[in-house]
Amino acid sequence: MKDKILLSPPHMTGEEEAMVAETIASNWIAPLGPQVDAFERELANMVWKKGGAAMSSGTAAIHLALKLVNVRPGDLVFCSSLTFVASANPVLYEKAIPVFIDSEPDTWNMSPVALEKALMEAKRQGALPKAVIVVNLYGQSAKMAELAELCDAYRVPMIEDAAESLGSSYQGRPSGSFGKFGIYSFNGNKIITTSGGGMLVSDDLDALERARFLASQARDQAAHYEHSQIGYNYRMSNVLAAIGRVQLASLHEKVQARRAIFERYSNAFRSIPGLTMMPQLAGTRSNRWLTTFTLAPSTGSSSEVLAQLNAANIEARPVWKPLHLQPLFRDAAFFSHDDTRSPISEGLFATGICLPSGSSLTHEQQLRVIRTIRHAVAPKRSVL
Repeated sequence: MKDKILLSPPHMTGEEEAMVAETIASNWIAPLGPQVDAFERELANMVWKKGGAAMSSGTAAIHLALKLVNVRPGDLVFCSSLTFVASANPVLYEKAIPVFIDSEPDTWNMSPVALEKALMEAKRQGALPKAVIVVNLYGQSAKMAELAELCDAYRVPMIEDAAESLGSSYQGRPSGSFGKFGIYSFNGNKIITTSGGGMLVSDDLDALERARFLASQARDQAAHYEHSQIGYNYRMSNVLAAIGRVQLASLHEKVQARRAIFERYSNAFRSIPGLTMMPQLAGTRSNRWLTTFTLAPSTGSSSEVLAQLNAANIEARPVWKPLHLQPLFRDAAFFSHDDTRSPISEGLFATGICLPSGSSLTHEQQLRVIRTIRHAVAPKRSVL
C-alpha cells in the first residue's frame, strides 16, 4: 500500500525549531509572554485590524466574541449552516438559540437572500439576533458587502469566522477584517498552524482587553486570587505563539502553493462533464485552503468516488454536513436561499468532495489523486 496522502497536514518551514528553542531558553514557557504579544501584533497588522488576542482555539475566540456582544441565554444568534460544528457550538455554551442560514451558489457561503428573510422575520417577531456568525468556507470569502449591509441595517454585530480563510481577500481587504470581530484558527490542518490555537481580532481594543481578562480565568486586580465572574482558560501559550510567528511569515508562500494545487486539479478535471470546481467570486482571492468540487449524478456518486479514494489510501472528505441537519440542532430554525427548491447547502453536502490540498502536497501525490478520480468517474463519462 502506498503512503497515505492526507487532506491538509501541517507544513513546517524548518525554522520553527529554532524559534521554539529560543523561547525555551528564555524560560517563557507558560501562557503569555513576548512571543504571544508579537504574534498578536503581527497578525493584526497583516489583516488590517488594531489588535488581536491569541487564544487556545478558534472555537474559544468565537465563544468570547459572543460574550463580548452580550449574548445571553435565550438570545438568537444567526449562523451559516454549511460549516463545521465549532462555528455554532459556542452559541450553545451561552444557552442561546442558533438559527441557521442557507448557502448561496456563487460562494457556497451564507446567502444574503436567506439572511434578509431571517432578519425580517426576527424583526416581525420583535426579537432580532444578538449576532450573525458568517463563515468563509474552505478559504472563500462570503458576499461580505451584502451581508455587512444587512447587519448594519438591522444593527446586528457580525462575527466573521475566517478560521479557514487567513490569507484570502474580498475587494482588496483581508478576510476576517469585516466583522465587529474576526476569528482565525491555527489547528493542525489550517493554512498555518500552532498545533492548536486561534486568534480574535478587532478594532475595539477595549473589547480585546476584556477578552484577554476572560480568557485568563477572569482574575480581578488584587494581591490574592480574586474572582467575581466566570472566566476561562483560553489563552495561547508563549511556545505555540513562537511557532505561529514563523508560520505567519510563510503565509504568502503557503497560499501560493494551495492556489497552484487548485489550478492543477481544475485543469486536470476540465474535460470531465458534470464535475464543477468550487467557484471564486469576482473581486475575491481565495487561499484555496481546501480544493473542493461537486459531481452531477450523471457523472458519478460522491460516495463512490470517496470510497475509491479511501481504497487508494487517499484522505478525502464530503463537504460539511449542514448544521441544520445535525442531530445536535434538530430543533433549530433554518432559512433557505430559495423556497422553491431544495436548500443549496444540502445539495452541496450531497454532491461535494474535498481533496488533499496541503501546501506540502507533491506533484506525484497530486497526480495519484487525479488518476484515482478520473478512474472513479470513467465508467459514467461519455467522453474518455
